[in-house]
Amino acid sequence: MPERTQLKLEAIGASFGAMVRGVDLRELDARGFERLYEAWLEYALLIFPEQHLSDQEQVAFARRFGKLEFDLAPLSNLRADGSLRPEHGDDEVVKILKGNMGWHCDSTYMPVQAKGAVFTARIVPSSGGETGWADMRAAYEALDAETRERIQQLSAFHSLYYSQSKLGHIPKAGSRSQPDAYSGYGFHDQGPPLRPLVKVHPETGRPSLLIGRHAYGIPGLAEAESEKLLRELVEFACQPPRTYHHAWTPGDAVVWDNRCLLHRGIPWDMAEPRVMVHSRIAGDRESEFAPSP
Repeated sequence: MPERTQLKLEAIGASFGAMVRGVDLRELDARGFERLYEAWLEYALLIFPEQHLSDQEQVAFARRFGKLEFDLAPLSNLRADGSLRPEHGDDEVVKILKGNMGWHCDSTYMPVQAKGAVFTARIVPSSGGETGWADMRAAYEALDAETRERIQQLSAFHSLYYSQSKLGHIPKAGSRSQPDAYSGYGFHDQGPPLRPLVKVHPETGRPSLLIGRHAYGIPGLAEAESEKLLRELVEFACQPPRTYHHAWTPGDAVVWDNRCLLHRGIPWDMAEPRVMVHSRIAGDRESEFAPSP
């Protein structure tokens, strides 16, 4: 569509994703957002350099994509008083940050998977701390026919308890009441949802893999066989040209489609602060709900 060039989209050299220049997200009119949304469905990841959105502006932009699962959540190794959280020890926020360094989709462990996310950089370390994304549409298309046929009818459970336990993190009772503690989001008492390994995007119709660190326990397979298959799928999927890692500059903003991308954080020296702010876009219950058997 000719008008789309006004957004100055620049492909990032992967199977997905675009850098968007020449737009102020605070001033985007309805027609401009319609073009941007079309580009988002096509590219799945849009990167907006140096927008410097305030909290209110970030929430307002995120809400244009739909209802929010939550407005704002800091992903930070800074406490409210400005002190650094210790990298080694019992700090549950740090344990969540380290867990997020594995490839995953957001909220697959909740009954309704998230639609997407707006993410902004406030403080970045001198090196490391990038965010990576991986294209599960292109990954599915790259699978051989035999593997596609094998996984077409398979499903896996998804649980934050499971994924964090792989790192030795078992949430402590009563810890949420402590100052600066992790909120406990995702550690719910409902049964884990069962999600198909092959997901069809509700708006584009493109199939993609639904895998990542929260997935486990494929019904019908032995535990070792399930873990091996899920591990091999992630290792295959998360390879160039299906991956992109963004080196942040303070003020950068991104929006990604959680229904077809995995993402992860990259380690950094936690003697330096890193402050990111996340707004999570709620999924449509009709397409993103998964029951717990």
